[in-house]
Amino acid sequence: MEPTLPRAAVRTFYDRFGSKQDAQRFYEDAALGDLFAHAAFESAESVYEFGCGTGRIAAELLEHRLPQRASYTGVDISGTMVALARRRVAPFGARAAVREIDGSDPFSECAARVDRILSTYVLDLLPEDEIASFIAKAAQHLNRGGKLAIVSLTFGDALLSRIVSGGWRALFRIAPSVVGGCRPLHLTRFLSQWRIEHQAVITSWGIASEVIVASPAAAAR
Repeated sequence: MEPTLPRAAVRTFYDRFGSKQDAQRFYEDAALGDLFAHAAFESAESVYEFGCGTGRIAAELLEHRLPQRASYTGVDISGTMVALARRRVAPFGARAAVREIDGSDPFSECAARVDRILSTYVLDLLPEDEIASFIAKAAQHLNRGGKLAIVSLTFGDALLSRIVSGGWRALFRIAPSVVGGCRPLHLTRFLSQWRIEHQAVITSWGIASEVIVASPAAAAR
């Protein structure tokens, strides 16, 4: 199993990175658009986001995607990101909550089952055993009919995206902090006990992202 950045180093990086994370939308927005088109947030009454970052996605969901009655809870290990996200969702009042966690249990603030579990550009930071644990626990926290909606960096299939993902992977192996601890991976291999409703690789500016919407198979519940 390849080494990843320790949790404390990830927290430190994103505490420093802060609002600059929004600059990554130049490649993230196309993948997020595909996720929004297939995850049926319009019919969700509750969303739990692991790794809420600056709250940019939360604000989009609450303002444009979710029903007016829907609630949102976001968590992050970075105190800086939590503060930014809280300011961003403040206009939505009691509908939205953002909490800081230590990362040892991604679902420590998910007290009840929810309709959507969301995580974008976070699982590609985690060791493989933690990715597998997150996905297994997600099945336990979804309502019947609920969906897991995830996006991560992945490997490209066109020449430019293959070069970019290969270079990114090489940088990660040499100095993972240079790329914020993220690396391209294939998430579908962690979802053998899930029914994949939508899977796509979206490439923007040579950076490939894997978009997955899945629901627990009967055996996973």
